[in-house]
Formats: sequence, C-alpha cells, structure tokens
Amino acid sequence: EHLRQWARNRGIDTFVGTSGRVFPVAYKASPLLRAWLQYLEGLGVAITTRVSWTGFDPDGRVLLDGRPVAPAATIIACGGASWPRLGSDGAWARHLPTVPFTPSNAGVEIAWSPVLKGDAGTPLKPLAVSIGEASSRGEAVVTASGLEGGAVYALGQAIRRHLATGDAVLSLDLLPDRSRIELAAAWRRTLPRDSMANRLRKAWGLEGVKARLLREPGALPSDAEALADRAKAVLLPVLGFRPIGEAISSAGGVPRAALDDWLMLVDRPGVFCCGEMLDWDAPTGGYLLTACWSTGRWAGQHAVQWLNAR
Repeated sequence: EHLRQWARNRGIDTFVGTSGRVFPVAYKASPLLRAWLQYLEGLGVAITTRVSWTGFDPDGRVLLDGRPVAPAATIIACGGASWPRLGSDGAWARHLPTVPFTPSNAGVEIAWSPVLKGDAGTPLKPLAVSIGEASSRGEAVVTASGLEGGAVYALGQAIRRHLATGDAVLSLDLLPDRSRIELAAAWRRTLPRDSMANRLRKAWGLEGVKARLLREPGALPSDAEALADRAKAVLLPVLGFRPIGEAISSAGGVPRAALDDWLMLVDRPGVFCCGEMLDWDAPTGGYLLTACWSTGRWAGQHAVQWLNAR
C-alpha cells in the first residue's frame, strides 16, 4: 500500500490484480520512471548519465570511469546480470564479494522431439507443473528449446536445486481441473474403434499441443488408469536454464554475509547495496520490483542514519 501511495503521489494510478500483485493502470513502467526522474530533479538531485562505477581506489574512494570521488555515503544499485543489452550485465561483480549469477525467472531447456519443436510459441493453459515437492499452476509456452512462462518461473528455485543433484524432471498436469478417477471413467466411455486422437478429444477435450505433449515421453498406454496417470503427470527431464541474457532476472550477487543489517558492506563503511545486485531470488510479477524498492528504501534510510551518527 505504501508503494501504491508513492506511485499515486507521482501521478501514476495502480491496481491490484487477482494474484495480489500491483500493476500500473497503463501497464507501462516508463510513465512512472519519467515522473520519478522529474520529481528527483525538483528536489535538486543531480543526475549524471553515461558514467560507470569502476570500483574503488587503494584509499577506498569510489571510482567513476576511473576518476576517484569521495562521497560521504554511497548507495550502489547496479542491478543483476540478466539485461546486458540495457547495461545490467553484472560487470560490477569483480569489485565486490559476490555469489555467481545464475538465471532466474527463465525458460528451461527440454530435448523436444521434432514434433514438439514445431509447436514453438504455443501456450499451455490451464496447466499445473511440479518438481519434487514444489508445484505451481498457471500457464506456460512451448519454445523451440523447452518451456517458459509463469508456471515455470515460479519453480525456479526448486529447478535449480534439482539440477544441482541431477534429478531435475518437470511433471506436467495437462488437466489440472479433473481427477485421475474422472479421467479414467471418461476414457472408458469412448469407443475403442475410434482413433486415439478422437478418443482424447471426446473424453478429455485434449487436442493440439497438449495431445502431442501426452505422447512426448513415448507410446501411450492402452489402460485407462495408466493413460489418466500420464495426463496428470507428463514427465520431462530438464537439461538446464536458458542463458542468463534471456532471463527476466538473476539470482546471485552480493551475499547476505557481506552486508550488515543496514545493507552496508561489512568491509566498506558508508557503502550500501540494494536491489537486484543482492543475492536474492523471487518469482516475477511484481515481487521483483517490490524487493528492489524495499531494499532501496531500507539502504537509503540507513545511509542517512549512518551519516547522522558520524
């Protein structure tokens, strides 16, 4: 609510979606950015562009394009590593203690058959996805290299853990609103003389990319219960994430151990870090921005406290 009021004060109206996430009414971020910059300029904030932070000199001074400056306090918010074409490439990591960057809110790679590769760009909904004990529901999109979309992004942390242990297998429930018992009973009511495609369509309304996904792990079982089990759990081994340059965000960055409770670097008093350069991981859809704003506000407030206490 505080964030919504802050945006309202900048002249930007927001709304809360069915998921509880906050979005601008205009569905665009650029008007808020322009209003924010205008507000800062009105406060007398000097904004210098086309300058890069290039680390610290031996005396601990901040280097801007190699030129040392000595601010009373510094807040670094250089972003993660998932938008290199916009400058957020993680190049700053060599100047600070960091956990290696990895893709987050990213598509996963799956070794599709040629048939499924032809479905690239096709949405899958409704859909439930799980891996191990983690599960999500939403929609995904078939890509030439695998799957992407909210239902997959929400499982990013779990997928990462299972990739590390070598057992990363996604389970897709193609019919999340119907039980196995219901599906098996509906299948038995179809005529065996009909083609498999017709029976899938008549019994379950399953056709197109979902019907092809059902066949992806191999030949379809003839038994009603086994076929229903397949529809409720199409197993797809995950080869890995798509490259970080394609990801919406990144995990990794400055670790919690390198910071105090004020988000100030333990070994560099007066230097604070915030935003996606911190080592945290969250699902996309409002949470990423909220975490950036929240940690930025926290770092800013405590930078002032640190200055006042000197």
